[in-house]
Amino acid sequence: MLPNATKQTIKALKKDFDQLKVGKESLLQMLGEAELPELVYNSNAIENSTLTLKETERILLELEVTRNVSVRELFEAKNLARVNEYLRTKPNFELTIENILLLHHMLIGGINDSIAGRFRKENEYVRVGTHIAPAPEHVEQLLENLIIIYSSSHDRYFLDNIAYYHLEFERIHPFCDGNGRIGRVLINQQLAQLGYPPVIIRNKSKHRDYYPQFQKYQKDQDIKQARGMAQLLSLSLQESLHKRLAYLQGWKIMQLSDYAKQHKLAVNAQLNAAKRQTLPAFREKSIWKIGVR
Repeated sequence: MLPNATKQTIKALKKDFDQLKVGKESLLQMLGEAELPELVYNSNAIENSTLTLKETERILLELEVTRNVSVRELFEAKNLARVNEYLRTKPNFELTIENILLLHHMLIGGINDSIAGRFRKENEYVRVGTHIAPAPEHVEQLLENLIIIYSSSHDRYFLDNIAYYHLEFERIHPFCDGNGRIGRVLINQQLAQLGYPPVIIRNKSKHRDYYPQFQKYQKDQDIKQARGMAQLLSLSLQESLHKRLAYLQGWKIMQLSDYAKQHKLAVNAQLNAAKRQTLPAFREKSIWKIGVR
């Protein structure tokens, strides 16, 4: 469903990434550790956490936060970081019912132990906007079917397949809480299994780019409606690859606005190109940057 030009771009970036990363595993680990607070902050913020990125960083570094933060939000940050760190060491973590339940237990444990590590059960219905998720008694079978479809779709482009899985997982909404965060964790695990770096779905653009994809898909559950989500994932993946390629090549990292001014280019035009990923730019703490030779 993604255009061939996009597929070729990602293929070329992946080839460069695979060549350059050899012997630089420690650098890639540092990059992953450095962007973990940003990943955790954005995923929790999508679920309406009030923590700022700076507060999330301080919590993960075990530093004091300047305001009173709820125990729940404290656990949400630490638990999601723990899940991501756990998976970072297990790139071949198998997508099974048991493993999904394990991740959910790690995520919700200490927040609500009565629902941690289990699917919705009798009379536990959930609604997201106008969408009412399938009845609890169907959840496990629906997820098992989804895993089979995902694992056997060898002829489908990998981002189309991941996008479909994410949309369907959220439609099923298997848990009483934590569905969105687990769903986004699974996206990065699926990418890791294929040798790709993690992506960050940004809270800032959730209403414009992320939420509308669920509304389109839930209307008729047509796999063709996964194209928008696949496009969002492709832009996020290109950005992640551009960032790692810049660091792996040892290029100077500078703010895109400074780069534009230095080369007498229109700043807004460069920012728009960055958002379209027609420029090898990437974000760090929501600031667009670029690697310069």
